[in-house]
Amino acid sequence: MQRGFLYLVAIMGWASRFVLAWRLSNTLDAGFCTDALDEALARYGAPEIFNTDQGSQFTGFAFTGRLREAGIRISMDGRGRCMDNIFIERLWRSLKYEAVYLHEIADGLTARRVIGEWIGFYNTERPHSALGGRTPAEAYRGETPVEMWARRETPCPHLHRRSSSKIDSREFWRPEKQPEYTLAQPSGCPTNRGHLNRTYSAKGPATLPAPFEL
Repeated sequence: MQRGFLYLVAIMGWASRFVLAWRLSNTLDAGFCTDALDEALARYGAPEIFNTDQGSQFTGFAFTGRLREAGIRISMDGRGRCMDNIFIERLWRSLKYEAVYLHEIADGLTARRVIGEWIGFYNTERPHSALGGRTPAEAYRGETPVEMWARRETPCPHLHRRSSSKIDSREFWRPEKQPEYTLAQPSGCPTNRGHLNRTYSAKGPATLPAPFEL
């Protein structure tokens, strides 16, 4: 914002990347963090273990006390261990580049709306390659366990399009560039799915390509 700062906290399920709860605040007290924790526990139950960084909001008695009362084991990132909380850091990056930086946010109401809409999109519409093309909501509800550290044996660098989903401007939009799509079936791809080769023109408004069938 032009004046002041807002602070965001999110509770995420590690295995599914599903955002269970989030809160926005204009202060750095622990209240908005404990509110998000309370909502996540009330709606989705208590996990076996809960990981945070070592910020004062998460090390204070108000936050850790709630975890202990629920019988949850407490885990905290080690000093200098940026990889310990990599999934939530990746969430922040995606939120910034796909929502926050694309809007002129002048106040808290606008910020809450933009962030809320994007998190809803992230949870229910945005597919993840690490989840086998599923959305976080599908992975959270699914009966098949998610392999958290799985990697493709033969990586495919192409963008896969799911036939069951529609292209969304929020998924592919990049500022000051107009995407162009062409269908292709590269040789040696380990999957038998449709592909989109994506290129960008120099500048132009964000527009979607004409409908096509795979």
